[in-house]
Amino acid sequence: MAVKLKATKRENLTKSATKQIRLNGQVPAVVYGKEKESKNVTVDSIDLLKTVRDEGRNAIISLDVENDNLVNVMLHDYQIDPIKDQLLHADFYIVNMSEEMDVAVPLRLEGEAQGAKSGGVLQQPFFELQVRAKPGNFPEEITVDVSALDVGDSITVSDIASGAKYELLDDPEATVVTVLPPTKEEVSEADENAEPELVGAKKEDKNGTEEK
Repeated sequence: MAVKLKATKRENLTKSATKQIRLNGQVPAVVYGKEKESKNVTVDSIDLLKTVRDEGRNAIISLDVENDNLVNVMLHDYQIDPIKDQLLHADFYIVNMSEEMDVAVPLRLEGEAQGAKSGGVLQQPFFELQVRAKPGNFPEEITVDVSALDVGDSITVSDIASGAKYELLDDPEATVVTVLPPTKEEVSEADENAEPELVGAKKEDKNGTEEK
């Protein structure tokens, strides 16, 4: 079920108008899609952040643009001011609920690996998985239980079952998580058996005579 978000048409595209929009707690945005005419709108910054936080990045949003029909969209991209931590712009992509799409879904590890408890190093090369599904069927996240992993064990994409309503697109042989052996500084046998040299000790030459 899509979550509703109100939007207002944006006619004035000047820099001063855009600045004022942000000062008013709004975010300038564009709505576009395949064979669809793009529209410039504004949405409430807090409402948009709350929607993404509560519903996930791949949520279907029913955008309620004033004097227009509701349109189903996904948040395709957004820009944030890293200094002010403020939303600067958002892109909404119009989706066809009957057509499959490819999206990235967060991968979350669950549990504590046995190998990590005994000194191994848990490594996670993948933090997202590519998923194909119809809009509305995307999982919010994909969880993988790593509790049983020992040192040397790994989990690949093929070990993660695709859901009934979505398909995983990454290489089935790709490793998504593994437990590496603990790293140790190896000391060579020669170094271990070598006798320490005494400071100030006199050395002998090849003939057994002490050097001065």
